Amino acid sequence: EVQLVESGGGLVQPGGSLRLSCAASGFAFSDYAMTWVRQAPGKGLEWVSDISGSGGVTNYARSVKGRFTISRDNAKNTLFLQMNSLKPEDTAVYFCAKGLIPQAAQAASRGQGTQVTVSL
Repeated sequence: EVQLVESGGGLVQPGGSLRLSCAASGFAFSDYAMTWVRQAPGKGLEWVSDISGSGGVTNYARSVKGRFTISRDNAKNTLFLQMNSLKPEDTAVYFCAKGLIPQAAQAASRGQGTQVTVSL
């Protein structure tokens, strides 16, 4: 059974940083690309970033490029998202997902999410 458990969210002031983690189990983690998506209040799911199975290829949404860094530790079956220079518009529930869009957009491919709130 695929399990993805996100952690590391919280309340942070604008300009601050957070590091999200996603612990994966139930599948061969290093064989799969992984994705971060987010959902802001009242909005649809938004792709944030993805990373290849080896970690050698990464992609970012224009809205987060230069501020967020995706990485993975295949020895520990863990995915990360380092978020710097956070803005109020980054407020959302962040989900890690197995695979790439469109598979990663399916609820069955995602964890339960972790809330990130950027506010004074």
